[in-house]
Amino acid sequence: MKINEPFVEKILTEFIKAELNKFNYRRGIIGLSGGLDSAVCAFLAVRALNPTNVFALILPYGQSFSRDVADAQELAQLLGIKSKTIDTSPMVDAYFSRYPTQSRIEKGNKMARERMSILYDFSCREKALILGTSNKTELLLGYGTIHGDMACAINPLGDLYKTQIRQLAQYLGVPGKIQKKTPSAGLWTGQTDEKEIGLTYDEIDKILFQLVDKRIPQKDVVASGFEKKTVERIVRLIKNSEFKRKLPLIPKISSRTIGHDFLYPYDRDR
Repeated sequence: MKINEPFVEKILTEFIKAELNKFNYRRGIIGLSGGLDSAVCAFLAVRALNPTNVFALILPYGQSFSRDVADAQELAQLLGIKSKTIDTSPMVDAYFSRYPTQSRIEKGNKMARERMSILYDFSCREKALILGTSNKTELLLGYGTIHGDMACAINPLGDLYKTQIRQLAQYLGVPGKIQKKTPSAGLWTGQTDEKEIGLTYDEIDKILFQLVDKRIPQKDVVASGFEKKTVERIVRLIKNSEFKRKLPLIPKISSRTIGHDFLYPYDRDR
């Protein structure tokens, strides 16, 4: 799983530049969390577009993650990019004051979607396309909020596992304190990715790499030394989150209509 960092940097910076040009955009916008993935994305965006064409939004919920906010603001200064910090708690709290919940998941999903709602608003204001920051590990496991942190115009990091992003971060010169952080979605105090998933990224990525990239059968992955229940759980997460990785399905009607005689799309006998 070792990557060629200079080659990956070249591919991803060219990808960012080419995709924005394709849609007649010059600027990119990023949700900067103070964590590793968004930091790597910001470094790549600056190298692809130059600092004046990159805008960062820092979107905390109240004072819960003040250290992350400070790290994100420092990173924006380091890269020389324009940034704005917006507290999302008034919007989120207004909703839950009317529709209360005790579920951390429900509240976390709302927080993630509120952040993305603000990002899309500023995407329009700044005439900048949103650069996604979800990595391959998260996407394959469905560890993200659909129409929340998984939403974007383009995703430069989507084919890099978390452990590969760590390699790229070191090469790009992402500040050490960000590299050493425990991965977290920043949804509630004490929340961490690995604690919530129940596995370390190192474990997950090794299994995913065999299942997905090398296409090794599940039974052979288990035979190579991984716990059967762990491999089964990862396979189950991949299958159960497939809907998050696809555009909404649309049943075809027009191609099956001949004059006024409608052919039912799911009736194969007709």
